[in-house]
Amino acid sequence: MSNIDEQIKQALSEQESKLLEAAPEPGYFELAFGLFRGRLGWISWLVMVVQATAFVFGVWFAFRLFASTDVLEAVKYGFSAAVLILVALQVKLSLMPQMQADRVLREIKRLELLLLNRQG
Repeated sequence: MSNIDEQIKQALSEQESKLLEAAPEPGYFELAFGLFRGRLGWISWLVMVVQATAFVFGVWFAFRLFASTDVLEAVKYGFSAAVLILVALQVKLSLMPQMQADRVLREIKRLELLLLNRQG
């Protein structure tokens, strides 16, 4: 822990410390599955459907690449497979900033709770 974390712990009262410990930070999988709930969950479902479709077609083109005998056909399938697999990867990685934003919003809510508890 950093020095600032120790200073924060020392400044908190016992009740506030218990309040913070009662709401532990969720793990990676809880954050990831949390993207599919709530008001904007349908967007995450749509992104995952697009990602899965691109990946499946990319793998199918990769199999066609290795089965082709003509050079031009192999280039077409190879380029298509590479592009679709990279698109699938990029689309899946597009969900990471939302996970980070959810973590930041959760911490802001915890701070708001602490401030309200301190005032009341």
